[in-house]
Amino acid sequence: MTKETAVYTHGHHESVLRSHTWRTAANSAAYLLGSLKPHMKILDIGCGPGTITADLAALVPEGHVTGVDQAAGVLDQARATATERGLANVDFTTGDIHALDFPDDTFCVVHAHQVLQHVGDPVAALREMRRVTKPDGFIAVRDSDYASMSWYPLSPGMDDWLDLYRRVARANGGEPDAGRRLKSWALEAGFDTAHINSSSSTWCYSTPEEIEWWSDLWADRTLASAYAERAQESGQATPGELTAVSEAWRAWGQQPDAWFSVLHGEILCRKRADKQADN
Repeated sequence: MTKETAVYTHGHHESVLRSHTWRTAANSAAYLLGSLKPHMKILDIGCGPGTITADLAALVPEGHVTGVDQAAGVLDQARATATERGLANVDFTTGDIHALDFPDDTFCVVHAHQVLQHVGDPVAALREMRRVTKPDGFIAVRDSDYASMSWYPLSPGMDDWLDLYRRVARANGGEPDAGRRLKSWALEAGFDTAHINSSSSTWCYSTPEEIEWWSDLWADRTLASAYAERAQESGQATPGELTAVSEAWRAWGQQPDAWFSVLHGEILCRKRADKQADN
């Protein structure tokens, strides 16, 4: 089985986790929630600090959720999140989406949020997700699409940020515009088009509090996260250029009419139950 060939561009700096811990099943997996049943067994890949994982566990009280992440350190926070919520039907472990350590046909749902944009072979990852899904179960994937992100007021410094981020992500082996490609990747992975439900949704930041939070975390991330380190190590940006981008984020965030929208692509694929399915 192919091993992971890309790296997680953002890392787990506090400025990154500030964003990740904001995520919930409601704001990040709404396209999946109508398919959940109380008894289901779920695998949440790339679970990070576990806020979505914990929400999923609460939604399947008679079932079980396993959260998987490559970074062992962030799983301590995920376990603490589950403990704080009093959830007994969830556990966490390390793992690689390209080589999951589970038998075939184990889970009712295999979920990955903001993961395929970072992996070296998203098609192989989807095949591996399908392998561990039970017949008639669901593979659920949601990824942002950086080229489709929109903001106002316009800012040359923000344009520089988007160009830089996309270059760094691709230098790391990922695809930052993954959202628009999910359906294509699912078809390449062998899913039948009749069993792929493709959709999109957005996060939108528009209140003064939301804008301050969003601009500050990206300003900090640009200077102090693994993304900043990799931008310099790969020769994509100098410290001065990173500082300029960070300052552009802060200046944009101070505008009274600031507005930002993040487009996501989504796929909800059903694994066919017959032996000829999805090969």
